[in-house]
Amino acid sequence: MPTDNAPHAPLPDAPYTRHLDVDGVAMVRLLGPQDRLLTTLEREHPGVDVHVRGNQITLQGERPAVEQAATLVEELIRMVRNGTDLGEVEVQSSARILRDGSGSPADVLSQAILTSRGKSIRPKTLGQKAYVDAIDQHTIVFGIGPAGTGKTYLAMAKAVQALTRKEVDRIILTRPAVEAGERLGFLPGTLTDKIDPYLRPLYDALNEMMDPELVPKLLASGVVEVAPLAYMRGRTLNNSFVVLDEAQNTTPEQMKMFLTRLGFGSTMVVTGDITQVDLPGGASGLSLVTRVLDGIDDIHFARLTSDDVVRHNLVGRIVDAYTKYDAERQKAEYERAERRRSGGGNGDARGAQGVNRAARRAATRDRLPGRSRRGTQRW
Repeated sequence: MPTDNAPHAPLPDAPYTRHLDVDGVAMVRLLGPQDRLLTTLEREHPGVDVHVRGNQITLQGERPAVEQAATLVEELIRMVRNGTDLGEVEVQSSARILRDGSGSPADVLSQAILTSRGKSIRPKTLGQKAYVDAIDQHTIVFGIGPAGTGKTYLAMAKAVQALTRKEVDRIILTRPAVEAGERLGFLPGTLTDKIDPYLRPLYDALNEMMDPELVPKLLASGVVEVAPLAYMRGRTLNNSFVVLDEAQNTTPEQMKMFLTRLGFGSTMVVTGDITQVDLPGGASGLSLVTRVLDGIDDIHFARLTSDDVVRHNLVGRIVDAYTKYDAERQKAEYERAERRRSGGGNGDARGAQGVNRAARRAATRDRLPGRSRRGTQRW
């Protein structure tokens, strides 16, 4: 823990100052290359001036803001000592956890799922932590959220962890073979060659989490299976960890077919983003299942948001911008529909008024001299 040099009583107009001495931690691990994380810390606490000299961090500002910033620094130091590699996402998530009063960031974000090639895979946000915990506690978990929230990556990490611990006998990774809004035409090669491009992201994640030399052997023996969703029909998946990726591109019938493959001793994780449906008809099985299965025991829906995006910070802002645009578009469509409904009633009234005016004109014409009711001239 850092040594806290308690400050002397400040003068009435002097800013509150607190010094934190950081011992046993390389400052580059705490502040990042070129002190990039220091900038993130200042952005999270704009009312606090942060100065670093050697292994001492000085915080100045109003006392409540300084104390909050000091708590964040202390939590970051604990995380580094626990072996966490800090990045901008970890600093932002830690600040958010402290603001929400959701516990200690060092306790929440330092629990690694598995370690591969010296790299630890762990949840980086509070939403991701809740998602990972739900996988441990439920048989079927739906991970729903925008791109970059780690839905599939964390699910596959849990699958590899379960296989390593011998909690399951095999891993099955599947996704629908749907093109993302463009027609690729006929692809050359065998059936495997044709479907491999759709499954490539799953292979990439596998090679990142496991020994690349071991992966082909596991695939050949069937311990790890990567297959398109169409291959799941007629099967019962026992003692397996099953991950369905890009589930927003399943039809309602495909989603029902997949979920009913569940066998004894198995866990299913279904991931997708209901705002990125590539189906021609647009009827997504993932969107429907959130209404059909909501409230059933042992089924959990984990909803991730832009706060859980762990890619470039621009991705979170892009997600928020599209979410705002979609909300405004839905509001505009609703208002147009309301105006059409109310306009239909006025149209009926206007139609009745038009009939009355035509009747009055006909009556006036009949009363004109020199014309009969049939409009013929009188002699």
